[in-house]
Amino acid sequence: MVTDSPTLDTARETLRRVFGHAEFRGLQADVIEEVLAGRNVVAVLPTGGGKSVCYQIPAMIRPGLGLVISPLIALMSDQVASLRQSGVAAARLDSNIAPFERQEIWESIERGELDLLYISPEGLSSGNMLERLARLPLSLIAIDEAHCVSQWGHDFRPDYRLLGRLAERFPGVPRMAVTATADARTREDIRNQLSLQDAAEFVDSFARPELSLNAERKIGSGHKRVLELVAQRPGKSGVVYVGSRDGADELAGKLREAGAPALAYHAGLEKDLRGRRLEQFLEADAAVMVATIAFGMGVDKPDVRYVIHADPPASIEAYWQEIGRAGRDGQPADGITLYSSADMAWAFRRLESRDMAAEVKQVQARKIRQFYGMMEGTACRAAAVRRYFGEEKVERCGQCDLCLAPPESIDVTQSASKALAATHRLGGRFGRGRLVDHLLGKTKDVSDFEAGLSTWGIGTELSQHAWRDLIDQLLFEGLLKEDPNDGRPLIGLGDIDGVRGVWKSERTVLIRKDSTRAAAAGKTRASKGGKNALATLTAGDQPLFEALRAWRRDEAQRQHVPPYVIFHDATLAEIAMRKPSSLPALAAVSGVGEGKLERYGDAVLAVVRAG
Repeated sequence: MVTDSPTLDTARETLRRVFGHAEFRGLQADVIEEVLAGRNVVAVLPTGGGKSVCYQIPAMIRPGLGLVISPLIALMSDQVASLRQSGVAAARLDSNIAPFERQEIWESIERGELDLLYISPEGLSSGNMLERLARLPLSLIAIDEAHCVSQWGHDFRPDYRLLGRLAERFPGVPRMAVTATADARTREDIRNQLSLQDAAEFVDSFARPELSLNAERKIGSGHKRVLELVAQRPGKSGVVYVGSRDGADELAGKLREAGAPALAYHAGLEKDLRGRRLEQFLEADAAVMVATIAFGMGVDKPDVRYVIHADPPASIEAYWQEIGRAGRDGQPADGITLYSSADMAWAFRRLESRDMAAEVKQVQARKIRQFYGMMEGTACRAAAVRRYFGEEKVERCGQCDLCLAPPESIDVTQSASKALAATHRLGGRFGRGRLVDHLLGKTKDVSDFEAGLSTWGIGTELSQHAWRDLIDQLLFEGLLKEDPNDGRPLIGLGDIDGVRGVWKSERTVLIRKDSTRAAAAGKTRASKGGKNALATLTAGDQPLFEALRAWRRDEAQRQHVPPYVIFHDATLAEIAMRKPSSLPALAAVSGVGEGKLERYGDAVLAVVRAG
């Protein structure tokens, strides 16, 4: 329904009719109202917060073609498939589109039949694309994942910088920059780079009450722990992030040997194989994707029940983006991070190898420290993330590991002073194992020089394990640093002013007592947030729910689309509980719009009657 003067009531009716939802969520209505008035917008809405609706509905009801610029083919493909299931005229133009299909898409555009066109920044810059689009009436231009335009963000892409010229090329067309993760500095850069200085800014809460956050220090590669965590979640879809291609292949193999339906996904795979694996993961009711960060934004699978970082990201923005792959349907999900000081050292080495301005490198280094500071902190994890993004009056989530089992801290300033002194006297020539042996007085074949140092054997108050934890803590705080030394890291002094502060007892060093948080992280907990339709299913409703899922799986295979683009699990759960006996009753279920009612209504009612 296209109208020259669309209103918010028109948008709300479109939401009900097309998507089957009665009301907008969060700031969606505010954002949409601004776009309907023809004004520019910067919108930061959390993952799972429905930011795509903010440009999809205005594009449907404003005159002209809605242009959506998105960074990943997988993301565009997923959104287009979902829109088509709901009866929306949408298409994408990317390198996977055959020439004959591309011609058909352009013909439908020129006939005014298309509501939404998805394209990548590279595609926008190729050939005569801009000239061709300039001849068309556009309803809006939406730049998705807009944080990619900022060098201060976690996923900077130079091709996004070119999008600033759209302001001159398409004057009068409302432009939207939308993202799920952007701090104040990144938002300012988005405005400047995309010529959106006059745009209204909407920043929703970063709260994800359906997510239960956990973190624990990693032992070795962490693979053994990942196997345990996945085994505790049978029959559920999950994503495991690793830092390298070889790591993805190795861990996926170990998971398969343990009986988990695991797949590796990374840029080193042949393109068609990578595509098949993504398709397999999206279409499966239960699968584990072991992936590098290249897998990030391309995943819109709503029923991912857990995300595990076998190797951690390098910023809170990247962490929240990746953890946000879980629980997009609003149902309880887990985010578990394994980390170590070696991971932090690797992040700094990677940063040093990148070609970027010194000022940018300094900011990114601070982001690394902020992330590991949050991992090692004692405050609520969810609250820490929200404060990082500028939220105020934030309360504890009550369900992360630190809320459920608050760690007890011990003052180890005196021991820290010994470790720093020993490092100084050893001249940064040894690794952590040798440093611990020195403090305990257990160095094998010790030289007379080392045995004569005042720090030799002065650390018997701590165990070997406790000394390693303390050294990790000193690395996290920047008081120690690691020299890579071709894979055999050496420990040296870090921030000299901070070190002197410890020696003078002007700075306190605290370390957490061993706790049961690692065990707690392995358990799935019911979230206190979200409308938990799945958790309210009774034993009597469960057989019908499974029958509906089986029907959906067969239908998805027939159409070769992911099951969730037909109906989300939450919608099937509500159908199983309500057991509608007519089309009007089925239409009252959240997530059943007119298009899906017409397409699937009779088939769903048949399953309900048979159940």
